[in-house]
Amino acid sequence: MIPGLANRRRFADLSEQEVLALAISSEEDDARIYRTYAERLRADYPASAAVFDDMAKEEDIHRRWLIERHRARFGEVIPLIRREHVAGFYARRPVWLVENLGLDRIRGEAEAMERDAAAFYKRAAQATQDAETRKLLGDLAAAEAKHEARAGELSDTHLDEEAKGEEDRAAHRQFILTWVQPGLAGLMDGSVSTLAPIFATAFATQDPWTTFLVGLAASVGAGISMGFTEAAHDDGVLSGRGSPFKRGLASGVMTTLGGLGHALPYLIPDFWTATTIAIAIVFVELWAIAWIQNRFMETPFLRAAFQVVLGGALVFAAGVLIGGG
Repeated sequence: MIPGLANRRRFADLSEQEVLALAISSEEDDARIYRTYAERLRADYPASAAVFDDMAKEEDIHRRWLIERHRARFGEVIPLIRREHVAGFYARRPVWLVENLGLDRIRGEAEAMERDAAAFYKRAAQATQDAETRKLLGDLAAAEAKHEARAGELSDTHLDEEAKGEEDRAAHRQFILTWVQPGLAGLMDGSVSTLAPIFATAFATQDPWTTFLVGLAASVGAGISMGFTEAAHDDGVLSGRGSPFKRGLASGVMTTLGGLGHALPYLIPDFWTATTIAIAIVFVELWAIAWIQNRFMETPFLRAAFQVVLGGALVFAAGVLIGGG
């Protein structure tokens, strides 16, 4: 036992029976996780859901092999030992509890699960003295190491080119709805709405530090407001726009960055140098917004540029006129 952690055991201190019991419980957990992924994906990605269903069935086969070996060596009673009972043992991050988990993230987590399992079986095989048990654990290590290739074979079975194309389009659409749209709205709001207060303050006071403080307050305040608004007005259940937390985070962060872009130059003590750099950054921000609209929202670039640059120019002019007057 480990001092101070009496409820956890070192892996090296586990008996052969406990190693088998740990392997059995791990296979049970992984099968449940794969089935959870399958249920999450079934509505939008039925072909990928079938892949995870088959991977869960493979984990069930591994579990039966391990139980048979335990029965042959130690009898019917399997000790209760799980990953969390072993110090330093790999843990499964509870990402399967997260709603709206993306397809790519799920696939990445599955790959990590397979790598961890292969490493465990390899270490367990080296620690056992029984020839049959060692052979079984070694075979399972090889099986888990090849699981990624097996997943590819399952994908070929269930995912034809049309299904892959449909799932890729659905994943891209979800990325747009969850991250790009809220982030773009935030960037536009932060870049454009803060122009008037920042440049009005700049030309009214000609004090860079005061202008920076006003810009910082406007940017952070707008970011908080946009983030909460985006997260609160739509929970994503009916609209399918994804997690409100993710959308609120994207909107809030991009709003803040949009305002800070032309507020940070006023950390420069010289007023006209700071203002010149801030104006240049404004044009870069507006063209970046137009590019994002064209790239992800399929808005014709010239139309996007005209709308964004014209709107930004009007707000900028309002701030200069108010501050200069």
